Amino acid sequence: MKVQVRGRNVEVTNALKEYVEKRLGKLEKYLDLIEEAQVTLTVEKDSHRVEVTIPINGIILRGEESTGDMYASIDLVVEKLEKQIERYKGKLFRRLGRQNLEVKAGDNNKKEEEEGPRVVRTKRFAMKPMSVDEAVMQMNLLGHSFFVFSNADTEKVNVVYRRRDGNYGLIEPEF
Repeated sequence: MKVQVRGRNVEVTNALKEYVEKRLGKLEKYLDLIEEAQVTLTVEKDSHRVEVTIPINGIILRGEESTGDMYASIDLVVEKLEKQIERYKGKLFRRLGRQNLEVKAGDNNKKEEEEGPRVVRTKRFAMKPMSVDEAVMQMNLLGHSFFVFSNADTEKVNVVYRRRDGNYGLIEPEF
């Protein structure tokens, strides 16, 4: 597995990089298809945050943890990813032949606006047609509360979201 480790406000030492590679290597016992992983280590005040993104044939595993210790954050994010893989292992194997879904984080807008809310992050991704059930699974794998996707049945852009009662909602366009 190729692991790309980046640091924000922290120097990525060889020991830290080797620890990340060793811990993420544990995930290969669950899935042999893991080819690469992007890891971002961030330090802000007393918070040490680790973000891991692993693309696997059209599905993206993502985990994020923040503690007071970088090594503890790494351990917790690996545990979170292991639980995601175990929970969705059957569904993942049924979908492995599908095309890749690319997620690209856009550049943050550096220009200061005078007042009011502003867009601070833009994400772009290729949308592959999928069923509502697959969109719900992808949303849960990413750990998000909503997911935008192209509905394979209607060929229109839809949104699934997690409701407060634990169920899911679907937003469809009406023309």
